[in-house]
Amino acid sequence: MLKIRNLQAAYGASQVLFGVDLDVAAGEVVTLLGRNGMGKTTSVHAMTGVHENRQGEIELEGRRIEGLASHLIAKLGIGLVPEGRQIFPNLTVRENLVATAANREKRANPWTLARAYEFFPRLAERESNMGNQLSGGEQQMLAIGRALMTNPKLLILDEATEGLAPLIRAEIWKCLERLKGEGLSILVIDKNVAALTRLADRHYILEKGRIVWSGTSDALRADAELQHRYLGV
Repeated sequence: MLKIRNLQAAYGASQVLFGVDLDVAAGEVVTLLGRNGMGKTTSVHAMTGVHENRQGEIELEGRRIEGLASHLIAKLGIGLVPEGRQIFPNLTVRENLVATAANREKRANPWTLARAYEFFPRLAERESNMGNQLSGGEQQMLAIGRALMTNPKLLILDEATEGLAPLIRAEIWKCLERLKGEGLSILVIDKNVAALTRLADRHYILEKGRIVWSGTSDALRADAELQHRYLGV
């Protein structure tokens, strides 16, 4: 589904990514892990055209997409749930969802408003509320719902549960498990290793702009020293 080779990115003269390689297969859940400031969000921005790449190749279903504008990459099938949610604060819940709605692949069972409300009943209850009237957890649900309404081939979540209450975090993980069960390809960034190893198939650890480890959930779960070295606070 997604293939990245030698991805490099910089902010001015400061290089942030140094040859990142990463793959997400169809129907697979993959994580990108690492402490703050290691280049995870820059990687996501580079993948989705938000930040210009210095070098590297990015393929979505075999099609090269590096250098394309972010809205064109979104149209090709990448749905982004950005860090900080970034919903439209002055639009209602309903307006936030329908603003991005598209079924470019003419799927038989696409994401629609009714399906988004069934997936997140709380959004149906708050349908007429403005985005800035929602709690943090409701905003995250709305951000996920908005991305799903594009009917993506690949869903990317940057800090999937950051700053959310435990009950809301648990609800988000259940939703991602359900999406995995439906066969959606997912790339997720989060700090909750226990939840991620239950959900994901494979993991990549990023350290100072380089992938320093990749492997399965079983391998990551079994290596406490690795977690402490690269993920511990």
